[in-house]
Amino acid sequence: MTLTEGPVGLRPIRLRDVRVWRETRLRNIEWLRPWEPTNPETPLYRTGLGPYIAMVGTLRREARQGLAMPWVVTYEGRFAGQLTIGGITWGAARSAQVGYWIDKALAGRGIIPTALAMAVDHCFFTTGLHRLEANIRPENHASRRVVEKLGFREEGLRRRQLHINGAWRDHICYALTLEDVPNGLLAQWRRTREAAARDGS
Repeated sequence: MTLTEGPVGLRPIRLRDVRVWRETRLRNIEWLRPWEPTNPETPLYRTGLGPYIAMVGTLRREARQGLAMPWVVTYEGRFAGQLTIGGITWGAARSAQVGYWIDKALAGRGIIPTALAMAVDHCFFTTGLHRLEANIRPENHASRRVVEKLGFREEGLRRRQLHINGAWRDHICYALTLEDVPNGLLAQWRRTREAAARDGS
């Protein structure tokens, strides 16, 4: 599934994205390192092609099983970052986790909030999910601003929830349910941006 809103797009992640993905990650290594999930049993940060190929293989397998929706974020047609809906649980829960990152050179343009709003609407109104969570380190103010601008609800602290940058880290849980955005999150985000433009903020 490919989604677009103005210059912002979401499209499936592909193996042939490997070179631009690696180049972007290398340029952004210091920008991304503090927030990156790590495996306690493997090296902290690897930048070769192997990790990308393994990641895409895993994400594609999970997508086929209905457990993930991995997207590349694009801006004006170029690679800008990544957004993944993962850990999808069906049955009575119909919930998932969202994670994202963006090239620092493109940060601050509303790209990730727009991409996340599109992904939320797709999850709720096309896929049939009911709840999405974003678990974010307390120190990651930029990422927290993304979900706060979109109206995600802060639901509390999860102690040592994920292994990040070499240690077990606390995360703040933010969540959104279908009932929170009955008319769609993207339409709500458009109105917010239009109001900010009118006010000159």
